[in-house]
Amino acid sequence: MEKVKTGIFGLNPLLDGGFNKNSVTVVVGAPGAGKTTFVNQFLRKGLEEGQEAIYISLEENKEQIVAECKEMGWDDVDEYFELGLLVLLEAGGIEFSKFIKEDFPSFVNEWKGSEARIVIDPLTPIIWAEDNKYEQRSLISSLFKEAKKIGTVVATLEEHGVQGYMGGEEVITPMYLADCVIHLKIVEPFGRMLSIRKCRSSWHSEEEHPFKIIRGPGLIVHRKPIFKSIKTIPADLKARIERILSAVSEKDRRHIESVLEHISEEDMGEIEPKELVDYIMEEYGVKSAKLHEQLNHALEERKKDSEQR
Repeated sequence: MEKVKTGIFGLNPLLDGGFNKNSVTVVVGAPGAGKTTFVNQFLRKGLEEGQEAIYISLEENKEQIVAECKEMGWDDVDEYFELGLLVLLEAGGIEFSKFIKEDFPSFVNEWKGSEARIVIDPLTPIIWAEDNKYEQRSLISSLFKEAKKIGTVVATLEEHGVQGYMGGEEVITPMYLADCVIHLKIVEPFGRMLSIRKCRSSWHSEEEHPFKIIRGPGLIVHRKPIFKSIKTIPADLKARIERILSAVSEKDRRHIESVLEHISEEDMGEIEPKELVDYIMEEYGVKSAKLHEQLNHALEERKKDSEQR
């Protein structure tokens, strides 16, 4: 199964490498759980790799979306819009049935096969707009089927009530139709937790994983049991990061530096700075900082031996 990197630091290994290409992932969570941050990171990763991105907004306008991106430190979002690499399809305030059955297919014909990244945010208005369960299923199924012709899709879905989507009838249909379901929740007093409820045709973690949202990198998934501890990036680690970045392309260096820029003084909670750096380097295809340090050390030792000879 060909994989697409999620753009979420620490998540890819929990999905056996990322999302399945040309699949639909539904991210379920209560308001404030981190759904919008999740989908923005997904789009940003694609844009960094040269892919086109399509944001299908069923509620918010462009100004709101841009403001949310900049709030998280994505300062170059305007440039992607101006270049036409990030396209917004506003569907708020229209008849969803007409949009999905008539307007959207013609849009798909123009973009079909582009291997773009597509976000649908949120699915909830479609569900609330239709009382008939069959019509809900038909609309969502058509939307997913058409969107997958363009590329890989991530959609958000609001979770309401005490039981949420585990018992909420309103989210059963999107969960069933999706290829992958990720649940974001806030559990007091432990904080934010992520779980992967299903991922068709692929292995996935069955554990609950703590995650944190930090301005700059955004949503970061912690892959091991944790204890409360406040950490920041120390000066010596920053120096080692610079040495590591000397081995990557100029393009990736800029992206990594942009992510790291905002977290030098941030509270990273339970996540160790070294662990966070490894997750970031992993996302950009760079081996762990430790291996790079060992390699640099070995090269230095070899150079010394050569000079001595």
